[in-house]
Amino acid sequence: MTGSFFSAVFNVTRRELAGYFSTPVAWVFIVIFLVMSGVFTFYIGAFYERGIADLQPFFQFHPWLYLFLVPAIGMRLWAEERRSGTVELLLTLPITTWQAVLGKFLAAWIFIGLALDLTFPVWLTVNYLGDPDNGVILAGYIGSWLMAGGFLAIASCMSALTRNQVVAFILSVVVCFGFLLSGLPMVMNLFTGWAPQMLLDAIANFSFLVHFADISKGVIDFRDLVYFGLVMMLWLAATTLLLEMKKAD
Repeated sequence: MTGSFFSAVFNVTRRELAGYFSTPVAWVFIVIFLVMSGVFTFYIGAFYERGIADLQPFFQFHPWLYLFLVPAIGMRLWAEERRSGTVELLLTLPITTWQAVLGKFLAAWIFIGLALDLTFPVWLTVNYLGDPDNGVILAGYIGSWLMAGGFLAIASCMSALTRNQVVAFILSVVVCFGFLLSGLPMVMNLFTGWAPQMLLDAIANFSFLVHFADISKGVIDFRDLVYFGLVMMLWLAATTLLLEMKKAD
């Protein structure tokens, strides 16, 4: 039973991943991601001027890059399927809705991971220029990929909510932006003074920035891994529920 479950997920993942590279969308995303990463790292992040052998200027802008680029990938996961009517065909295959959701998510997440891997020249550059802590850099890559997965799961849910890709993109950006800002003072100040401390702590812990910052410093806390894992699972479960409701209609 378990083998057939993962076999179905693998088949959907393989099909979807191959579909990314059959269109120019994948290559456009990769080029934009690599160019913007370089611009933010070397110009805005002042990589050379800092004189420090680390990739902090590289990772610090990833949340803001993902805020727009990941929803651009995720908006087509289900909105396009629903608009063209192929979602009905997909869900009539001998797979469950959860398998389809998980397979399509994994394909997009792996694709984003490949784009992230292509930034390896930055890693080589910092090793050429100095003697960085490569363990911290590796942790930063892991944290970045996990954060991208969180953004993607949200985008998947928003894509299942509507047939319009543009609407899905806007909704994804808004919700992801809320998760980014939840731990910042501008948001916390709205609740300080009247909300109980337990609620304040909960709001602060929702922040992607807080959990990613810890991992990017080389501190891989089990709680941060659980956080990103739960975010992905809950939003993917919501995606499945929405699709089941649409199928019932």
